[in-house]
Amino acid sequence: MTRLNRRLRQQAESGLSASGESALATIGRHGPISLGELAAHERVKPPSVTTMVTTLEAQGLVTRSVDAADRRVSLVAVTPRGRLRLQRSRNRKTAYLTSRLAGLDDLQLQVLTDAAAILERLLEEER
Repeated sequence: MTRLNRRLRQQAESGLSASGESALATIGRHGPISLGELAAHERVKPPSVTTMVTTLEAQGLVTRSVDAADRRVSLVAVTPRGRLRLQRSRNRKTAYLTSRLAGLDDLQLQVLTDAAAILERLLEEER
């Protein structure tokens, strides 16, 4: 799994670090999101999230705004440029994975399908 994940990250060619790409994807899925929520999702300390978001913001991939309910809280959202970067990255990863899966037979594909279901169940228990 680790090797496959590394290979997929290499295919992304997003120009972001692994943590930056992960943060951008999380913001895309859950945003607008507070820095504290992002830190919890990414399982990193708030100063690390602040650094990541500053980098993403400098590249025009995310924007910060003040939470109307609590003006002390910053919310982060993905910009159109950030969404485009995420989509291109996902497309490259999907193309790579599709080409690799094309070489497998039906039994091997079924084994992967079963394994994916088991892995999803393990991740659900973690939440």
